[in-house]
Amino acid sequence: MTRSRVPSAPPPGRRAVLTTLAGVALGAAGCSGGTTPAARPSRSATSRTGSPSPSPALPRTTPWRPTSAEVQPAAKLRAVQVVEAIGAWPEGRGGAAAARARVAALGQSATLVGQAGPLLPTADQAALQVVDAQYGGILARSASVLVVCRQWTRRGGRVGAGGTTVDVRLSRSGSGWTVDALRPAHPGPAARSLAPDVRGVLSDDRIALPPAALADLRSGQVHTSVAKAMLALARTYRLDVSVVRSGHPLDVFGTGRPSDHPRGRAFDVWRIDGHAVVDPATPRGLIERFMRDAAAAGSYNVGGPVRLSGGGAGQFFSDATHHDHVHVGFRT
Repeated sequence: MTRSRVPSAPPPGRRAVLTTLAGVALGAAGCSGGTTPAARPSRSATSRTGSPSPSPALPRTTPWRPTSAEVQPAAKLRAVQVVEAIGAWPEGRGGAAAARARVAALGQSATLVGQAGPLLPTADQAALQVVDAQYGGILARSASVLVVCRQWTRRGGRVGAGGTTVDVRLSRSGSGWTVDALRPAHPGPAARSLAPDVRGVLSDDRIALPPAALADLRSGQVHTSVAKAMLALARTYRLDVSVVRSGHPLDVFGTGRPSDHPRGRAFDVWRIDGHAVVDPATPRGLIERFMRDAAAAGSYNVGGPVRLSGGGAGQFFSDATHHDHVHVGFRT
């Protein structure tokens, strides 16, 4: 299915991303919206004749925009706009001051730039593509929107690739949704050794992992129950993962109950076999089968847009927060 959130050109395959990310800190980048400007000659890059060589071009990106199928499309739009404004800039417009001006132009607080962290690396130019925006929680007057993105940066004649997930906190008033805080993911450094099941997930082309989720698995801080379930589901489905451990609220939104995500015991899926969970055209039967298969793979807590019967006590649930993804949680 075609959605406005998908770039005009498909994102690079995960093996290509892994290759590109070699030597690049996964947590040191963000995401970009819009189409990147035409590449200009780089002052630091010269040809053999001594004349300036064209700067390497960054990928062309597309602004992510919600559809009317969302529970609160205005909340997601506001969250994504702020992330896109901070994480992408044309040549010569990098730095905090320029980012503050872009955020202020959206009518949002320029102080948010001080919370951007890896979303605002030092670079001559940056492009950012939002992969998905899903709810971390949605209430009547407050929300958490998890903005999952890839980012490409150019420093002189070198282009680096990375990305992050930002937990964007918003509040609602009569004038609409306002971004109150940005909480970027901090996956941690890569572990020296990984469990076989985790290595299996990292090499499985049927499991699409965005940068922060990829770094979570590489950090060794994700339980093998998560990896085993991913591999089991990938035998039947192609799954696009949005969030694993980092970039998710510490507590279940609106409660004091710890979430399974920060403890490395859960993952979320926003697209199944190429069909976005939030899309009304996605067969409900596909989502229902996926949820039941996730439970069969060992999950004690499966949430999504479909309210299922059966299972153990509380094994299946559905609410507004999980209208746009399937949550798969584990006790250990």
